[in-house]
Amino acid sequence: MIGLAWDWVLSSGLWNHLSIVLMALITMITRSFFFIPDREIPWPAWASRGLQFAPIAAVSAVIVPEIIMTNGELITTFKDARLYGAFAGLAYFVIRRGKGQVVMGTMLAGMLVFLPLRLGLGW
Repeated sequence: MIGLAWDWVLSSGLWNHLSIVLMALITMITRSFFFIPDREIPWPAWASRGLQFAPIAAVSAVIVPEIIMTNGELITTFKDARLYGAFAGLAYFVIRRGKGQVVMGTMLAGMLVFLPLRLGLGW
C-alpha cells in the first residue's frame, strides 16, 4: 500500500510541486530574517569587515575561471584575447584608482583590447 502511494507521489508531479513550495518558503524565511527584529543586530567587527569583501569575492569567483579556463581546462597558450583584456583592465584600474569612474573605465579598457584581438585576429 505504501509502495503504491509513493509511486503515485512520484508519478503525479506532486513531489516536484512540494519541492518548489518548500524551496520558496526556505528562501523567503532566510531572506526576511534580517527584517524580523525591531532593532539592528549587533555584528562583531570581524564579521562586518569580512562582509565588505563578499561582493569582491563573488565577482572574482565568477570572472577568474572565465579568464583562465576554456572548456573546463586551463588555457595553455598566451594567444588568448581574454588574458590581454584582463591585463588591460587591471592596468587601467591600478593607474586610475581613487580618481573616479574606475569601474566603467576598467571595463572599457579591457574591452578595447579584447574586441580587436577576438574579432580582428580571431583569438
